[in-house]
Amino acid sequence: MAPHAKPVDSFDLVIIGGTGDLARRKLLPALFHRFLDGQITPESRIIGGARDDLTTEAYRHMARESIASESADPAAVDTFLQLVHFTRIDVRSAESFSTLASLLNQRPGNVRVFYLAIQPSLFSDACRQLRDAGLNCDRCRVVVEKPIGHDLPSATATNEVLAEAFTEAQTFRIDHYLGKETVQNLLALRFGNALFEPVWNAAHVDHVQITVSEQAGVGGRHSYYDSAGAMRDMVQNHLLQLLCFVAMEPPHSISADPVRNEKLKVLQSLEPLDGEAALAATVRGQYRAGVSGSSAVAGYAEETGLEDSNTETFVALRAGIANWRWAGVPFYLRTGKRLAQRVSEIVIAFRSVPHSLFGTTAGGALSPNKLVIRLQPDEGVKLSLMIKEPGPGGLRLRESSLDMTFAETFGGRHPDAYERLLMDVVRGNQTLFMRRDEIEAAWRWVDPIIAAWNDSAAAPRPYAAGSWGPSAAVALVEREGRTWHEDTDL
Repeated sequence: MAPHAKPVDSFDLVIIGGTGDLARRKLLPALFHRFLDGQITPESRIIGGARDDLTTEAYRHMARESIASESADPAAVDTFLQLVHFTRIDVRSAESFSTLASLLNQRPGNVRVFYLAIQPSLFSDACRQLRDAGLNCDRCRVVVEKPIGHDLPSATATNEVLAEAFTEAQTFRIDHYLGKETVQNLLALRFGNALFEPVWNAAHVDHVQITVSEQAGVGGRHSYYDSAGAMRDMVQNHLLQLLCFVAMEPPHSISADPVRNEKLKVLQSLEPLDGEAALAATVRGQYRAGVSGSSAVAGYAEETGLEDSNTETFVALRAGIANWRWAGVPFYLRTGKRLAQRVSEIVIAFRSVPHSLFGTTAGGALSPNKLVIRLQPDEGVKLSLMIKEPGPGGLRLRESSLDMTFAETFGGRHPDAYERLLMDVVRGNQTLFMRRDEIEAAWRWVDPIIAAWNDSAAAPRPYAAGSWGPSAAVALVEREGRTWHEDTDL
């Protein structure tokens, strides 16, 4: 067993949509690793449910293929697969949920987790069937993936559907970004050290940048993506959640509701962006043909066959938080597909020293300190500082970094986000999951921006695949005397 990997209570985890991409690529491998680390008891079951006419043996074969790339003792794989079962589930068939109830009632003491790995349009049917089959007991949980709606009214309607069958304490809205080590390390850095929190405010921080960039295009997701775009797909959830962890006030404890209460206050404090203000503070783009890595790639229109699409594949924006801690500090958010590299990071850019003592002998202007928190691809934390360059010949300063790359510092394998979040669901720990009012507050801020774009009728700005997005995104930051952080060395 890995250090600190304590076993969770025995559970039955039902993946509704158990033959889909999410189950095969993420959920089954995550559960396998938790099994290898000894967190899953032999009395637990992983039950795939879908409309397919599969036997349990056929489903186990599919699960075996899903974890084939994970190096492990074949005997351990075989033992894990004995926990895997299949039952046919049609979200519009009461009979299939009656069969599921009979299966679950074989182990009445197990925690029950229903993971809705299905499209949101089916949430209502699935929740109603679970409720009517008596499957919403005290030890039951329901897990839903984004998107939670496509605007505030639809998000509210989805939340109402969930609330008809499950209490808020039973509802886990998952955002896998919140399961990453470095997101949780934000809490540790700020509230576990005397160094950072005293300077984590407008008096010392010049600006904050949050970047989530991808080299990949939309691929096979274009039917969903074209109706969503980068704002709905990434900004409304992932980026705003990261912003909340950066900007929140210290909670009175690290448990779920105190943390989520503080995140909600941040969302409610975001300065509104609508009309002309939204157009001035945002840039949206769509990628054209270019070179990604060393390969030529098609543009969005050619890749999807949607020649007249105005869907944005890139968003950059400037947000402000109207409270005492952050008044006047710009938060620059940026996300897009087919960008220069795959990276997710948060940059806290501190203010310059008020006066340089070193004059022209120092080797140029002093660089402000930056704290760079990298979420992917190589998780870690780096703090840039000005130090004396070694050697004689006067006092010359240069920028250097205190670097804590997790792979080098801690070694070994680190659980991925889904591993951690799935075990938190079984434990009933909602700290890293979104509450209903958070979801709706985020939509309340995002909707006017989208409305301003629609009213303007302006097409997204083109950018070449393999670049860092439209030139207007650079101008958004540089017109205020700043620049985007682009560092591949962490």
